[in-house]
Amino acid sequence: MEPITSHPLYKAHTIDSAMDSLWSFYKRKFVPLFLMSFVMGLALQFLSSTINMTELQSMTDINEIMNKMKDLLLPMLIISLVSLLFNTVVQYYIIYNPLDPENNVFRCIISSLKYFIPYVIVMIFLAIAGSFAIFLGLLLLVVGVIFAAVYVMMLYLFVLPVMMVEGPNIANTISSTVKFAHRNFWSNIGWTAVFIILLLVISVILSGLVLLPFTGSFFKAFTNPEDAASLIEITTSPLYIILSAIMSAITFPLMPIFAAILYFNARAREESRFITVAVQEEEQKVRVEDLYAKPLPESEISDNDITD
Repeated sequence: MEPITSHPLYKAHTIDSAMDSLWSFYKRKFVPLFLMSFVMGLALQFLSSTINMTELQSMTDINEIMNKMKDLLLPMLIISLVSLLFNTVVQYYIIYNPLDPENNVFRCIISSLKYFIPYVIVMIFLAIAGSFAIFLGLLLLVVGVIFAAVYVMMLYLFVLPVMMVEGPNIANTISSTVKFAHRNFWSNIGWTAVFIILLLVISVILSGLVLLPFTGSFFKAFTNPEDAASLIEITTSPLYIILSAIMSAITFPLMPIFAAILYFNARAREESRFITVAVQEEEQKVRVEDLYAKPLPESEISDNDITD
């Protein structure tokens, strides 16, 4: 296997080069990434279709709603775990397949499993910290909430690449994630915000296309509240499940690719900084021979200085 520094995404990026690298990698690995994401989309859509949300619409009593939400807690937890599992597999493929072609999809599935449990544990800690950050953001109203959400997303993106490259140690993953995320804090925040906006725009467009066969109009489901309320019934349609899986397969690989770019950019910049510091320290070192005066050439020694 090639060293991690030979990965095509491993370099110090600008925002332009980051987006160019994301698109280039996405096109080059589109087929396997699409197939993995499509299977994930089908699984998640099928699991989601088993959750009956229509009963919540007719409930008015808060106690009934809370009891219904408790019943839905386990299915929603299963969906979250399945999503994290697929994310682990895709992230492992993105990091290690370019380093060794033998790391195909099936091998990546097996190799990535050792990261799943530590990843879930870190996600629990991140969810607690993220909830606290968003609560603090509420004190600053809308701007604070948006900033807190982007900040939590930035930390989330670093977790899996750090864990897969540096080892599945939970404490090291948390400390390294915080270190790399804060090393170029404003750049990471800005890149994450730009990426989220692009992903939201793409998702809205694709969602409108998915709903087109059911609503008859691209914007009807978003502008007509009555049609939007009936979308819960649409989600059980086999056609909707397939179309939604295709939409997920198109957009889902973008996030782990961008996560790898964020991490590799941070690590490449850190190594470059260490190399620069090492060179400067080497240049500033005083050599022993510099402490002594160099002897003058014989031609410059005067006859008067020659003693018997």
